[in-house]
Amino acid sequence: MRSTFQLAALLFASVLSPAHEGNRHPIDTSWNWDALVLVPLIATIVVYGIGLWRSRGAAAPRWHIASFFAGWLLLAIAQLSPIHKIGSALFSVHMGQHELLMLMAAPLLAIGRPFVIFIWALPLARRECVGAFLKRPRVVRTWSFISLPLFVWGLHGAVLWVWHIPVLFEAALDNQAIHVLQHAMFLATAVLFWWTLIHGRYGRLAYGMSVLYVFTTAVHSGALGALITIANRVWYPSYSRGAAGLSGLEDQQLAGLIMWVPAGVVFLVIGLALFAAWLGESERRSMYSQLAVAQQVKSNAQLE
Repeated sequence: MRSTFQLAALLFASVLSPAHEGNRHPIDTSWNWDALVLVPLIATIVVYGIGLWRSRGAAAPRWHIASFFAGWLLLAIAQLSPIHKIGSALFSVHMGQHELLMLMAAPLLAIGRPFVIFIWALPLARRECVGAFLKRPRVVRTWSFISLPLFVWGLHGAVLWVWHIPVLFEAALDNQAIHVLQHAMFLATAVLFWWTLIHGRYGRLAYGMSVLYVFTTAVHSGALGALITIANRVWYPSYSRGAAGLSGLEDQQLAGLIMWVPAGVVFLVIGLALFAAWLGESERRSMYSQLAVAQQVKSNAQLE
């Protein structure tokens, strides 16, 4: 097995020079304009823009808006840029695309809370209907269950592992509609996962528990990456011949390392941020409690 740095250097050098003499199968570096991808992206940003205009920007703080646009931009890069086409030839680039969706675009979109803006995009009558529907007891109960951290954690983990079963992964590579479904499920469950941990109904005091969910997600996704890395055969026949100077097994090893190491670092950074937020919230609440006790003591002394 080549070292991580050797594999990474070879990959980047080969991608930048598609005509490399060892590359018998030139890599397609064109942009992806597939309607199944392009139309939803355009529709999303248009609807969001209409919502911002109708709400006069009052429906969300600026940092939420900035976070949504950053997440949308990363999503567009992952889906439309040459990364998508290169990923059809190199499993390692395909894996990088998945991590870009789930670990970078998804948390930014979750922080942005775009659903409120999307509702503002509707005409007033429709907006009121949607608001009334969302307040129905059955809808509230369903959402309460779907947004349970343990349920979301299990759902996102199941989607990640199931889609890496060779027969399903190969189906996504062979059929564009299934491929779009795969990416949509990765993104949707990841956004729900991060939204639950950041904005969930248990409030900021749940940040401490969120660290546990982030850590365990890093462990099981890292385990999947490790299995891919140490495998002695290629899992997916579509990538067996290799490309860009990498053999199929070397490409798979690099893909596993991407899921294992860099993705683990991202989980670590996010986990530390949540831990810091939890400590900060605990300190603030402790300070408020001390102030309340001091005021109560002062009031009692005055009454005496």
